[in-house]
Formats: sequence, structure tokens, C-alpha cells
Amino acid sequence: MRPGPYERHRELLHGMVGALAAGECRRPFTEATGQDAADAGMRSTRTAGRVFHSLLGRPFELGQPGESGRVCTESSPYGVGPAVSYPRCEPAELVSAAGRAAADWRAAGPGRRAELAVEILRLLNTRSHELALAVHHTTGQTLSSAFRAAGPRAQDRALEAVARAFAESERVPADLRWEGAVRGGRPRALRGTCTLVPRGLSLLVGCPDFPLWNGWPGLFASLVTGNPVIVAPHPRAVLPLAITVRVARQVLAQAGHSPDLVTLAVAEPERRVHRRLATDPAVRIVDFTGCGRFADWLQRHARQAVVFADRTGLNTVLVDSTDDYRGLVRGLALAACLCPGTVRTTPQNILVPEGGFATDEGHRTLRDLGADLGDAVDRLLGHPAGVARLLGASCGATGVRAALAEAARHGPVLHSTGVLTHPDHPGAELLGPLLVRLRASDERVYTREWPGPVTFLVGTESASHGLDLLRRTVGRHGARYASVHSTDPLVLAAAETAALEAGVHLVENLDDLPADPSSPCAELPGSGADFITGRFRVVRARRPAAPAAAPGRLGVAAELVDV
Repeated sequence: MRPGPYERHRELLHGMVGALAAGECRRPFTEATGQDAADAGMRSTRTAGRVFHSLLGRPFELGQPGESGRVCTESSPYGVGPAVSYPRCEPAELVSAAGRAAADWRAAGPGRRAELAVEILRLLNTRSHELALAVHHTTGQTLSSAFRAAGPRAQDRALEAVARAFAESERVPADLRWEGAVRGGRPRALRGTCTLVPRGLSLLVGCPDFPLWNGWPGLFASLVTGNPVIVAPHPRAVLPLAITVRVARQVLAQAGHSPDLVTLAVAEPERRVHRRLATDPAVRIVDFTGCGRFADWLQRHARQAVVFADRTGLNTVLVDSTDDYRGLVRGLALAACLCPGTVRTTPQNILVPEGGFATDEGHRTLRDLGADLGDAVDRLLGHPAGVARLLGASCGATGVRAALAEAARHGPVLHSTGVLTHPDHPGAELLGPLLVRLRASDERVYTREWPGPVTFLVGTESASHGLDLLRRTVGRHGARYASVHSTDPLVLAAAETAALEAGVHLVENLDDLPADPSSPCAELPGSGADFITGRFRVVRARRPAAPAAAPGRLGVAAELVDV
């Protein structure tokens, strides 16, 4: 007999669960690709290019209920077109279809759901280069960054969500047995059952700059815990999630489940389909990664749902001292180049003592660091190949340019931004990073989320003052992570305490960016186990235990009755 998907993926799934329980970082898709992409089943770049271009200018068919027309909302910042048209479906029809499919999916059980989730990821892995092109041409990311954000690294991140959801689901015992005292003090044997009950319809609100990197974990966590999902992409970045939905619907249909467990909701921006769905009483889970303003709106208005809103926030670096000054400057300069859009995975604020800090090259002041950072950025972008490799094309460039111009008015400019030319796409607008020096008293400036490649060097009185700023600003406005560079164990210990109090991931003496696809082991969105367990409830039922069977004929009768 031919093994089913779960049998084929059993070893992979359980290996991932075991690695997570042991605190290990496993990347099966990345490791397989590193050995041989062809052996891993991945389409070649040439084939992926042909498939991608075959999608342009054509209707993207999904066979969803409630279709009332077609809609085009994307335009490539690199000038590649024409745009793809997607089905515009009535939100109420998508909600009803998901409701009809939910009971069968709940009855399938965690193992079956996890098997199909891994199968969806396997098929997405074969289309990694196609997905990278879709991300590249909708978000403006460089092709290498898009491959990291849509290829094996993103699939490993989604697989971690699958494994965590499967492990948490399996942790719920099916049968319960215990003794409880009743009136009179006599013990009484009880039996019961535990049933994992999915919370209900899940809505994924797409991220404009990292639609798959930030979207897949919530999508697969909801599916494995038994919840249907409506995917509402950002109007600027529909195609990557549309391909995902098509693959998921195909796998579900082939397995005998309703494809309407995963649907795509696209409409013109003025229709605000995201807000309409987010406040629908049937929607019980909302996933979103992006700006704090919309995250706050979701928290206020989507009160019927559990909202997993991962704010981009104020990613912050604290510099106290370093034994690798050149490496520190190089890492900060590289990070400054990696934020062309609105969803930041790189640092916005760098806190540095005004009086300077100790390095392996002697004492360095804030002014020295600013000058060296500007020179390092110029070296990185000094050749057209470096520009194409590091800088993504700006989507919504008018708004980003206006924000950069405003930021430049708030303090001395250490490195000015400017429009650079892509060697292969002369029509694309690439914006160089802006570095601005601020005082600690300019809190109204650096506590605001700024779009585009702007970085603030904030002068502080001391490392202790910097830690107080980090604790207060990050705790109040959120962040994906914080970073500290110090050779002093006491400062590192104080930074760990500040990060714990602010509730933010901490990186010590590394250039790693835990929220960025460049990170070898990026963190999942959300807050720990609640990112999984918040998607279901556990319902218990209890009853008196059947009396023990007596020998002889009574035993047979009791056995039959119990069955």
C-alpha cells in the first residue's frame, strides 16, 4: 500500500517536535536545499521564471464561492507587468463556506491536519523560486532577500509553527480517569474525555513587505489546531499569498476535505475588506504583523476575536562597549540598508553614550560612530552590484520620501538619503539609508515608527540611562527584538533584566536580526505558547466509571454494555 502524506512526513514532523522540546534549532528545508535543490524537488530558477511570467496579465483562478468580479491591486516597483487579476468574493460567502467546512476539519484530528500542513509546505518548497519572484516583484525586496523571505527559511519557520501546534494538540489527553469524594466521604471512580475544540474562523491580515515570512506561521498554526482560514493579503502584495492559497486548496481537495478551509479575500483598498472581516462575529482569530497603528485598531475593534498582533515597533540597539569595532560598524551599516518598506525587521534606534564608549581600537565618541557608519554605508553602496544586492525598490515611494524628509529635519544628518539606480531596472526607485543624530530628549521623534531606511543614533548619558530608555520605550511601544553590545558582564546582565521587563527578545554581541529572514533561527511571531494554545479550547466531559466486570456471564454482559 502506498503510504499517505502523514506516513511520508512522520519522521520529519516528529523530529521537529523533538528538536523544539530539546531547545534545538532545526532547518530541514534549508538543509535539504543546501545539499541539492533539484534532489529536494525544487523547480529550477529558469522554470520558476517561466511559470511566474505565465501568471502575469491573466486571471488567477481559485474556484472560490461568492465571486462577484475581478480585481487588480498590485504594481511591480521594478516595472514588471501586467498585473494579475484575482477573484473578488463576497466576504459573507467566504465566511459561510468556511463555517460549512469546519466540522469535518475538526473531526480530522491533529495528526491528519498536521500531515496535510506539511504536505502543503512540501509543495510550496518546490515552488520556492517562483514564490521569491512573486515577493520580489510585489514588495520590492531584492531577489536574494525575497528568496530568504519566501523560500526554505520561511518554510522552516512555518514548519516550526506546524510542529508546535501538533505538539500542543497532542498534549491534550483523550481519556481521563480519577477518583473523587462524594457525599458521605466515599470515593467514587470517574471517567472523562478531553476534546480539543478549535476556536473558530481565523483571519490572516497580510503583511505588505513580508507576506509569507510573517503570514505562514499564523496560517499553519490555525490550520493544524483545526481552524479554517481566510487570507486577506495587503493590496500591494497579493500574489505570494494567492499562490499559497491555491496550493493549500489543491492539497485539501485531493485529500477529500473542503478546499474552502483556506480562501483568499481580495478587494480594492477602498472596500477595506480587512476591517470588515476583522469585526465579523464569526471571525474568532486574527493574525497580523505590521504597524502599531493598525494593530491597536484591531485590539480595540476586533473584540470578538483573539488578536495576535505582532507590532514592528522600535527595534533598538544599545552600544556600551565592543571588542570588535569594525564588525559592529559593518553590521549596523548593513542593517541600515535593509529596510526599504514599512514593516521594519532592522533596528530603528541605536542608543550610544554621548561621552563615547570603549572599543578594541580605543575610545570612540558618538560623533565617531556616526561618521564611521556613514562611510561604511557608502562602501556597501559604492558599486551598482552592491546597490542591487542590498537595496530593495521602494513601494509607495512618495510617502516614504516624505517621511525621510521629515526625519532629516529633526537632527544633524550623518548620512543623507538619495535615489539610487538599479543596474537592471532603471525605472525602480531605490532609496539609500538616512542616519540622523538625536538627543535622548527627542523622545517624541524616536518613539514613532518610521517607514523606510531611517536610523536614529540617540545620545544617552550612560549605559544605565540607555537601558532605562530601552525598557521604557520598548515596553510602551513594542519591538520585535532588542540588541546590546558590551564587554561588561554587569551591563549584559542588566540588559537581560531590561529585556525581560519590556517583554522583548534580546540579542547579545551579535549582528543577528531575529525578526529578519537573514537570521539563521528567527523567532516566531506572537508571544510564546499562547501563539498556539490561544487558537483552541479544551472541553472536558465526566461521568461515573462503569463498575468493574464480575467473572462469568456478568462480565460478558458488562463488556457488551460498555461497548
